[in-house]
Amino acid sequence: MNWQAISFDWNQVRAFLATAEEGSLSAAARALGQTQPTLSRQVAALEEDLGIVLFERAGRAMALTTAGLELLEHVKVMADAATRVSLSASGQSQAVEGRVVITATDSLATYHLPAILRKVREQAPNIQVEILTSNDVRDLTRREADIAIRHGRPDQADLIAKLVGEISWHLYASEDYLKNCPPIKTLSDIEALDFIGFENNEQLIDELKTAGLNLKLKNFVMSSTTGTVMRELVKAGIGVSFLTRDVEKQEPKIKPLLKDQLSFLVPIWLVTHRELHTSRRIRLVYDILAAELPKIARR
Repeated sequence: MNWQAISFDWNQVRAFLATAEEGSLSAAARALGQTQPTLSRQVAALEEDLGIVLFERAGRAMALTTAGLELLEHVKVMADAATRVSLSASGQSQAVEGRVVITATDSLATYHLPAILRKVREQAPNIQVEILTSNDVRDLTRREADIAIRHGRPDQADLIAKLVGEISWHLYASEDYLKNCPPIKTLSDIEALDFIGFENNEQLIDELKTAGLNLKLKNFVMSSTTGTVMRELVKAGIGVSFLTRDVEKQEPKIKPLLKDQLSFLVPIWLVTHRELHTSRRIRLVYDILAAELPKIARR
Protein backbone atom coordinates (compact mmCIF):
# COMPACT_ATOMS: atom_id res chain seq x y z
CA MET A 1 0.00 0.00 0.00
CA ASN A 2 1.39 3.38 -1.00
CA TRP A 3 0.18 5.44 1.96
CA GLN A 4 1.72 8.63 0.59
CA ALA A 5 -0.63 8.47 -2.40
CA ILE A 6 -3.65 8.82 -0.09
CA SER A 7 -3.37 12.48 0.85
CA PHE A 8 -6.94 13.79 0.78
CA ASP A 9 -9.22 14.29 3.78
CA TRP A 10 -12.34 12.08 4.13
CA ASN A 11 -14.36 15.10 5.27
CA GLN A 12 -13.51 16.76 1.98
CA VAL A 13 -14.60 13.68 0.06
CA ARG A 14 -17.84 13.58 2.02
CA ALA A 15 -18.45 17.25 1.22
CA PHE A 16 -17.90 16.51 -2.49
CA LEU A 17 -20.29 13.53 -2.46
CA ALA A 18 -23.03 15.43 -0.61
CA THR A 19 -22.76 18.38 -3.00
CA ALA A 20 -22.91 16.08 -6.03
CA GLU A 21 -25.97 14.22 -4.72
CA GLU A 22 -27.84 17.23 -3.31
CA GLY A 23 -27.10 19.50 -6.29
CA SER A 24 -25.89 22.60 -4.45
CA LEU A 25 -23.63 23.66 -1.59
CA SER A 26 -26.53 25.00 0.44
CA ALA A 27 -28.52 21.75 0.15
CA ALA A 28 -25.42 19.68 0.96
CA ALA A 29 -24.69 21.87 4.00
CA ARG A 30 -28.21 21.28 5.31
CA ALA A 31 -27.88 17.53 4.77
CA LEU A 32 -24.57 17.38 6.64
CA GLY A 33 -25.51 19.87 9.34
CA GLN A 34 -22.71 22.26 8.38
CA THR A 35 -22.46 25.83 7.10
CA GLN A 36 -22.24 26.53 3.41
CA PRO A 37 -18.85 28.36 3.66
CA THR A 38 -17.35 25.38 5.50
CA LEU A 39 -18.56 22.98 2.85
CA SER A 40 -17.33 25.25 0.06
CA ARG A 41 -13.86 25.35 1.61
CA GLN A 42 -13.79 21.55 1.90
CA VAL A 43 -14.73 21.07 -1.76
CA ALA A 44 -12.19 23.68 -2.87
CA ALA A 45 -9.49 22.02 -0.74
CA LEU A 46 -10.22 18.63 -2.33
CA GLU A 47 -9.96 20.16 -5.81
CA GLU A 48 -6.62 21.71 -4.87
CA ASP A 49 -5.27 18.48 -3.34
CA LEU A 50 -6.27 16.43 -6.38
CA GLY A 51 -5.34 19.09 -8.91
CA ILE A 52 -8.65 18.87 -10.79
CA VAL A 53 -11.85 20.88 -11.13
CA LEU A 54 -14.83 18.91 -9.82
CA PHE A 55 -17.71 21.33 -10.36
CA GLU A 56 -18.84 23.95 -12.83
CA ARG A 57 -20.34 26.80 -10.78
CA ALA A 58 -23.52 28.30 -12.24
CA GLY A 59 -25.08 30.53 -9.62
CA ARG A 60 -26.12 28.34 -6.70
CA ALA A 61 -26.16 25.17 -8.80
CA MET A 62 -23.14 22.89 -8.98
CA ALA A 63 -22.70 20.80 -12.13
CA LEU A 64 -20.15 18.00 -12.14
CA THR A 65 -17.30 18.25 -14.62
CA THR A 66 -16.12 15.20 -16.54
CA ALA A 67 -13.41 14.67 -13.92
CA GLY A 68 -16.00 15.08 -11.17
CA LEU A 69 -18.28 12.47 -12.73
CA GLU A 70 -15.44 9.97 -12.94
CA LEU A 71 -14.38 10.61 -9.36
CA LEU A 72 -17.98 10.34 -8.14
CA GLU A 73 -18.16 6.62 -8.97
CA HIS A 74 -15.09 5.89 -6.84
CA VAL A 75 -16.31 8.10 -3.99
CA LYS A 76 -19.64 6.25 -3.87
CA VAL A 77 -17.74 3.01 -3.31
CA MET A 78 -15.83 4.69 -0.48
CA ALA A 79 -19.06 5.95 1.07
CA ASP A 80 -20.62 2.49 0.94
CA ALA A 81 -17.54 1.06 2.65
CA ALA A 82 -17.64 3.78 5.32
CA THR A 83 -21.34 3.01 5.94
CA ARG A 84 -20.55 -0.69 6.38
CA VAL A 85 -17.84 0.19 8.92
CA SER A 86 -20.35 2.34 10.83
CA LEU A 87 -23.00 -0.39 10.72
CA SER A 88 -20.57 -3.01 11.97
CA ALA A 89 -19.38 -0.80 14.83
CA SER A 90 -22.93 0.16 15.81
CA GLY A 91 -23.95 -3.48 15.76
CA GLN A 92 -21.28 -4.32 18.33
CA SER A 93 -22.36 -1.62 20.76
CA GLN A 94 -23.69 -3.09 24.01
CA ALA A 95 -24.57 0.19 25.68
CA VAL A 96 -28.28 0.84 26.19
CA GLU A 97 -27.83 4.51 25.45
CA GLY A 98 -27.40 6.79 22.48
CA ARG A 99 -29.40 7.71 19.40
CA VAL A 100 -31.95 5.51 17.60
CA VAL A 101 -33.61 6.82 14.44
CA ILE A 102 -37.09 5.52 13.57
CA THR A 103 -38.82 6.28 10.28
CA ALA A 104 -42.58 5.90 9.92
CA THR A 105 -45.51 7.46 8.11
CA ASP A 106 -46.73 10.72 9.57
CA SER A 107 -50.06 9.20 10.64
CA LEU A 108 -48.49 6.32 12.49
CA ALA A 109 -45.88 8.61 14.06
CA THR A 110 -48.55 11.09 15.17
CA TYR A 111 -51.30 8.83 16.45
CA HIS A 112 -49.50 5.68 17.63
CA LEU A 113 -45.77 6.08 18.25
CA PRO A 114 -45.96 8.47 21.24
CA ALA A 115 -47.58 5.88 23.53
CA ILE A 116 -45.11 3.22 22.41
CA LEU A 117 -42.09 5.47 22.79
CA ARG A 118 -43.18 6.31 26.31
CA LYS A 119 -42.47 2.67 27.14
CA VAL A 120 -39.01 3.04 25.55
CA ARG A 121 -38.42 6.08 27.74
CA GLU A 122 -39.46 4.19 30.86
CA GLN A 123 -37.24 1.19 30.14
CA ALA A 124 -34.20 2.98 28.70
CA PRO A 125 -34.10 6.69 29.68
CA ASN A 126 -30.61 7.11 28.17
CA ILE A 127 -31.81 6.35 24.64
CA GLN A 128 -32.49 9.40 22.47
CA VAL A 129 -35.10 8.62 19.80
CA GLU A 130 -35.32 10.62 16.59
CA ILE A 131 -38.47 10.21 14.49
CA LEU A 132 -38.38 10.76 10.73
CA THR A 133 -41.90 11.11 9.38
CA SER A 134 -41.99 10.23 5.71
CA ASN A 135 -44.09 8.27 3.27
CA ASP A 136 -40.92 7.68 1.24
CA VAL A 137 -38.95 4.52 1.93
CA ARG A 138 -35.77 5.44 3.80
CA ASP A 139 -32.63 3.46 2.95
CA LEU A 140 -31.60 1.60 6.09
CA THR A 141 -28.53 0.18 4.36
CA ARG A 142 -27.18 3.74 4.10
CA ARG A 143 -28.02 4.62 7.72
CA GLU A 144 -30.85 6.99 6.86
CA ALA A 145 -32.61 5.34 9.80
CA ASP A 146 -32.03 2.48 12.25
CA ILE A 147 -35.59 1.12 12.31
CA ALA A 148 -38.36 1.54 9.76
CA ILE A 149 -42.09 0.90 10.05
CA ARG A 150 -43.33 0.26 6.52
CA HIS A 151 -46.43 -0.88 4.70
CA GLY A 152 -44.40 -2.82 2.13
CA ARG A 153 -41.94 -5.65 2.61
CA PRO A 154 -38.34 -4.62 1.81
CA ASP A 155 -36.39 -6.69 -0.69
CA GLN A 156 -32.78 -5.90 0.36
CA ALA A 157 -30.93 -8.99 1.56
CA ASP A 158 -29.22 -7.16 4.46
CA LEU A 159 -32.48 -6.16 6.13
CA ILE A 160 -34.47 -8.01 8.76
CA ALA A 161 -38.23 -7.58 8.33
CA LYS A 162 -41.01 -8.77 10.62
CA LEU A 163 -44.70 -8.66 9.73
CA VAL A 164 -46.28 -7.38 12.95
CA GLY A 165 -49.86 -7.18 11.73
CA GLU A 166 -52.32 -5.73 9.27
CA ILE A 167 -54.44 -2.64 9.67
CA SER A 168 -57.68 -2.12 7.80
CA TRP A 169 -58.50 0.96 5.75
CA HIS A 170 -62.03 2.12 5.05
CA LEU A 171 -63.69 5.05 3.35
CA TYR A 172 -64.66 7.77 5.85
CA ALA A 173 -66.59 11.02 5.88
CA SER A 174 -67.56 13.49 8.57
CA GLU A 175 -71.12 13.82 9.83
CA ASP A 176 -71.19 17.41 8.55
CA TYR A 177 -70.28 16.30 5.02
CA LEU A 178 -72.83 13.47 5.02
CA LYS A 179 -75.64 15.87 6.02
CA ASN A 180 -75.43 17.39 2.55
CA CYS A 181 -75.28 14.07 0.67
CA PRO A 182 -78.02 11.70 -0.44
CA PRO A 183 -78.12 8.40 1.47
CA ILE A 184 -75.07 6.21 0.72
CA LYS A 185 -76.39 2.71 0.03
CA THR A 186 -74.41 1.45 -2.98
CA LEU A 187 -70.99 1.89 -4.59
CA SER A 188 -72.57 4.00 -7.32
CA ASP A 189 -73.72 6.45 -4.64
CA ILE A 190 -70.10 6.89 -3.59
CA GLU A 191 -69.01 7.70 -7.14
CA ALA A 192 -70.72 11.09 -6.87
CA LEU A 193 -68.81 12.18 -3.74
CA ASP A 194 -65.88 14.56 -3.36
CA PHE A 195 -62.67 12.68 -2.64
CA ILE A 196 -59.48 13.64 -0.85
CA GLY A 197 -56.72 11.79 -2.64
CA PHE A 198 -53.14 10.66 -2.30
CA GLU A 199 -50.07 11.62 -4.25
CA ASN A 200 -50.94 9.33 -7.16
CA ASN A 201 -54.68 9.45 -7.71
CA GLU A 202 -54.44 7.69 -11.07
CA GLN A 203 -53.01 4.63 -9.34
CA LEU A 204 -55.69 4.80 -6.65
CA ILE A 205 -58.42 4.94 -9.32
CA ASP A 206 -57.02 1.78 -10.93
CA GLU A 207 -56.85 -0.07 -7.60
CA LEU A 208 -60.40 0.89 -6.64
CA LYS A 209 -61.74 -0.50 -9.89
CA THR A 210 -60.98 -3.98 -8.56
CA ALA A 211 -63.38 -3.23 -5.69
CA GLY A 212 -66.09 -2.15 -8.13
CA LEU A 213 -65.68 1.56 -7.51
CA ASN A 214 -65.32 3.67 -10.65
CA LEU A 215 -63.88 7.11 -9.96
CA LYS A 216 -62.49 9.84 -12.21
CA LEU A 217 -59.87 12.46 -11.53
CA LYS A 218 -62.59 15.09 -11.22
CA ASN A 219 -63.77 13.25 -8.06
CA PHE A 220 -60.60 14.38 -6.29
CA VAL A 221 -61.17 17.91 -5.06
CA MET A 222 -58.04 17.86 -2.90
CA SER A 223 -54.96 15.67 -2.45
CA SER A 224 -52.16 15.36 0.06
CA THR A 225 -49.11 13.19 0.61
CA THR A 226 -49.61 13.58 4.36
CA GLY A 227 -52.00 11.26 6.17
CA THR A 228 -52.56 13.65 9.05
CA VAL A 229 -53.60 16.38 6.60
CA MET A 230 -55.98 13.99 4.85
CA ARG A 231 -57.62 13.16 8.17
CA GLU A 232 -58.05 16.84 9.02
CA LEU A 233 -59.57 17.54 5.59
CA VAL A 234 -62.11 14.77 6.18
CA LYS A 235 -62.76 16.09 9.67
CA ALA A 236 -63.40 19.55 8.22
CA GLY A 237 -66.15 18.14 6.01
CA ILE A 238 -64.41 18.77 2.69
CA GLY A 239 -64.73 15.26 1.32
CA VAL A 240 -64.27 11.54 1.84
CA SER A 241 -61.03 9.58 2.00
CA PHE A 242 -59.49 6.25 2.95
CA LEU A 243 -58.24 6.25 6.54
CA THR A 244 -57.22 3.61 9.05
CA ARG A 245 -60.02 2.31 11.21
CA ASP A 246 -58.56 3.74 14.43
CA VAL A 247 -60.01 7.09 13.36
CA GLU A 248 -63.44 5.86 14.54
CA LYS A 249 -62.36 5.92 18.20
CA GLN A 250 -60.25 9.05 17.92
CA GLU A 251 -62.77 11.09 15.91
CA PRO A 252 -66.37 10.05 16.76
CA LYS A 253 -67.86 12.43 14.17
CA ILE A 254 -66.07 10.64 11.32
CA LYS A 255 -68.11 7.71 10.01
CA PRO A 256 -67.28 4.76 7.72
CA LEU A 257 -69.08 4.34 4.38
CA LEU A 258 -70.11 0.86 3.16
CA LYS A 259 -67.60 -0.67 5.52
CA ASP A 260 -68.31 -4.24 4.45
CA GLN A 261 -67.80 -3.43 0.76
CA LEU A 262 -64.84 -1.05 0.90
CA SER A 263 -62.26 -2.52 3.23
CA PHE A 264 -58.54 -2.99 2.53
CA LEU A 265 -55.89 -4.67 4.64
CA VAL A 266 -52.49 -2.95 4.75
CA PRO A 267 -49.51 -4.81 6.27
CA ILE A 268 -47.26 -3.31 8.93
CA TRP A 269 -43.62 -4.35 8.58
CA LEU A 270 -40.96 -3.65 11.21
CA VAL A 271 -37.54 -3.42 9.59
CA THR A 272 -33.93 -2.98 10.70
CA HIS A 273 -30.49 -3.72 9.33
CA ARG A 274 -29.06 -7.17 10.03
CA GLU A 275 -25.91 -5.81 11.70
CA LEU A 276 -27.77 -3.19 13.73
CA HIS A 277 -30.00 -5.94 15.13
CA THR A 278 -27.09 -6.93 17.40
CA SER A 279 -26.95 -3.47 19.01
CA ARG A 280 -28.57 -3.56 22.46
CA ARG A 281 -30.13 -0.11 22.25
CA ILE A 282 -31.59 -0.72 18.79
CA ARG A 283 -32.67 -4.24 19.73
CA LEU A 284 -34.50 -2.89 22.80
CA VAL A 285 -36.42 -0.31 20.77
CA TYR A 286 -37.09 -2.87 18.03
CA ASP A 287 -38.46 -5.41 20.53
CA ILE A 288 -40.78 -2.86 22.17
CA LEU A 289 -42.11 -1.84 18.75
CA ALA A 290 -42.57 -5.52 17.82
CA ALA A 291 -44.60 -6.08 20.98
CA GLU A 292 -46.76 -2.93 20.72
CA LEU A 293 -47.45 -2.49 17.00
CA PRO A 294 -49.64 -5.65 16.75
CA LYS A 295 -52.00 -3.97 19.24
CA ILE A 296 -52.54 -1.18 16.71
CA ALA A 297 -53.42 -3.72 14.02
CA ARG A 298 -56.02 -5.33 16.33
CA ARG A 299 -57.85 -2.09 17.13
